[in-house]
Amino acid sequence: MTATASPRRPRRPDWAGRNYTLLTAAAVATGLGGNGALIAAAFAVLDAGGDSGDVGLVAASRTLPLVLFLLIGGAISDRVPRHHVMVAANALSCASQAAFAVLVLTGEPRIWQMMLLTALGGTGQAFFGPAAEGMLMSTVSGEQAGRAFAVFRMAMQGASLGGAALGGALVAAVGPGWVLAVDAAAFAVAGGLRTFLNVSHIPPRAPGGGMLADLRDGWREFIGRPWLWSIVVAFSIANAVVGAADAVYGPLVARDSLGGAGPWGLALAAFGAGTVAGALLMTRWKPRRLLLAGMLCIFPLALPSAALAIPVPVGVLFAVMFVAGATVEVFGVSWMTALHQEIPEEKLSRISAYDWFGSIALMPIAAAAAGPAESAFGRTAALWGCAALVTLVTGAVLCVPEVRNLRRRTKVTPQETRAVSDDSADPERPVRRHG
Repeated sequence: MTATASPRRPRRPDWAGRNYTLLTAAAVATGLGGNGALIAAAFAVLDAGGDSGDVGLVAASRTLPLVLFLLIGGAISDRVPRHHVMVAANALSCASQAAFAVLVLTGEPRIWQMMLLTALGGTGQAFFGPAAEGMLMSTVSGEQAGRAFAVFRMAMQGASLGGAALGGALVAAVGPGWVLAVDAAAFAVAGGLRTFLNVSHIPPRAPGGGMLADLRDGWREFIGRPWLWSIVVAFSIANAVVGAADAVYGPLVARDSLGGAGPWGLALAAFGAGTVAGALLMTRWKPRRLLLAGMLCIFPLALPSAALAIPVPVGVLFAVMFVAGATVEVFGVSWMTALHQEIPEEKLSRISAYDWFGSIALMPIAAAAAGPAESAFGRTAALWGCAALVTLVTGAVLCVPEVRNLRRRTKVTPQETRAVSDDSADPERPVRRHG
């Protein structure tokens, strides 16, 4: 008599351990809720009698705390267990969105109330972002890190795309208040998932010299790597002008030449679909020169501004936006892989905070300057200027030798051996160091 083989549980990939799975599921939950909430917040302002200026004030209220608290959030996330910071930030975001939803559903919210609650959400994000990026990078190790980051970003981008589409439909069907309530529930779910993260693989933090000392230590790490600070500086400019083109000029061009808000919304969706496709590509492609490949893929980010300057037919704009989204995601995965490979684990959150800070610092200034620039030079010239700036700063970064020459490692390094895979948290899976 032959023994009947017991059914085997389908195996996850070696790099998809317990922590990674929890982090990805939580990111999908907040991606679905958060992108719909951005639409809901704008319509809540308009439904309360606000105008476009009020919408801008509420949106800016989220950005200001990010600029103020990002560096502090990064320093704290490298001093205390990162999952504690993430859960606390999720709780703050859940509470602020729940209060926002109650205001919209039960009364007539005032602009200052919406600004305050949005600012609380931005504060939560300032602490959450560096902690989350540091946690994700410390969760994977070895040669498969790039694939792990690509799958994570593909799930996150797909959730963002679906959340925006679903959120827009729900705002039209049931109103913005209920969409804000769904976002609050998504933060609660995500925070609950993150409480189960296992941080036993992360070495205990050595006693430090205080917050300012930690920030100075992170700054020395940041400024001592030319490839790191040069790319962050370049993206501070590129993100600012692309953000201004998308937020200010894009809707105006769509209104005047493309048929209104509908085609512009589809164009933004095409960009989102491109990011999913780019992440899918990076699950298979492992460029040897990480940053060279990534920065070469930033040149197409100038194409949407150029397409709006012409302006091209709607179908061509969709294609341009898709290509730009796909190529910028190639950079995104390459960038995360480079940070994971080169930055010591105990400094990941501080470096992430400097990265985020540089990436968003100029965005409010560029958005405010977009109108005067259009008045001074004309919309077409302003859009060509945006495309030219993206091209110029990308080319300048490629002149940095460390950017061109940084190579992907294919063997486990001493740094990576400290970031043991969290597979050990699953009793049915053997401990394995990747490489």
